[in-house]
Amino acid sequence: MVPRPETWRPGRGAPWGALDSAQRQGLGLAKVTEALHRRGMASLPEEPMEIQGREAAVADGPFSGVTSKHSAVLIALFEEEGEARVILTRRADHLRTHRSQVSFPGGRIDEGETPLEAALREAEEEVGLDRGMARPLGHLPSVFTIASGALIQPVVVALERRPVLSANPDEVARVFDVSLAELVGEGVFREELWPLGDHIPGGADGVPLWFFEVGEELIWGATGRLLVDLLATVLDLELTRGFRA
Repeated sequence: MVPRPETWRPGRGAPWGALDSAQRQGLGLAKVTEALHRRGMASLPEEPMEIQGREAAVADGPFSGVTSKHSAVLIALFEEEGEARVILTRRADHLRTHRSQVSFPGGRIDEGETPLEAALREAEEEVGLDRGMARPLGHLPSVFTIASGALIQPVVVALERRPVLSANPDEVARVFDVSLAELVGEGVFREELWPLGDHIPGGADGVPLWFFEVGEELIWGATGRLLVDLLATVLDLELTRGFRA
């Protein structure tokens, strides 16, 4: 269940709302690769990159000292019928944090690991992904999560074909995939404004949270944020919404 505050209110429309249906299709791996190069993100960081803007103000302010948890997530894409599809999981309901939420495969970066190595290791443990299938494409900007105080570095890889995956019941309830074209379809995305208090920049007026409804799954939180970053990158859109909780 989503822990909405009583005073939440609807936000604005999707960042890609002005695009026509043709512009929202054909989002294949070539387009993803081109977009990462265009944005200067076709590289692999050796450690989580520093966060910028208002998110940095939160991490350095009321949450200073809790960002020692460095994590990495794997945005693994494969192509079918000209459309890139992304692998997602629903976390097991017995986990301590983010239980039953949709997430990318990923977890804590161990000492001596790069974000890519950590993300691939976690994907292998969680869903049995063969890391030999993965071709690195680049990265997305790091994000900071208020709920767990973690700095998350997303890394993007391409898979040569649809992988055979199996959810590890200790961590994952379900593994599934969805096309980028479906994520930007009509009626899938919505924004909600949550008041999160004066200690967070913009928190008193309402911080935007981003949701995707895909089949039986509701995607939100850090995963929703990262999907918006990915989609805005591929569609060459500039996000101007400030801090993202």
